[in-house]
Amino acid sequence: MGLQWVRLDTQFAHNPKIVELVAAGKWKAAFVYVAGLTFAGAQGTDGYIPEQCLFLIHATKREANDLVSVGLWVLSPGGWDINGWDEFQVSDEAAKKRRERAQKGGLAKAAKAREAGLRSV
Repeated sequence: MGLQWVRLDTQFAHNPKIVELVAAGKWKAAFVYVAGLTFAGAQGTDGYIPEQCLFLIHATKREANDLVSVGLWVLSPGGWDINGWDEFQVSDEAAKKRRERAQKGGLAKAAKAREAGLRSV
């Protein structure tokens, strides 16, 4: 079972990474970061965002790349990891296992798409 809530620093709006996004007019990426936190918490993915779930957090690859460029997300097989999740959020073994399964599923989907000559969704 996922978390009912996630921790968000009261200084979030002043975080230099968020300030960088906002200064560049990338407001949506800042929102996607928060939506990603809530998704990962609710789904118990231990901070992992599968690529196929971007639409669930109102994101595209553009916002994902923006979050990677400022260091809020880290590219991971089949998706992204929220940087610092283990440091700031509650985590358990069950969540880590769900994350591993989600990553394997994302990799399998990408491999199948490559075999079919299609781009990964």
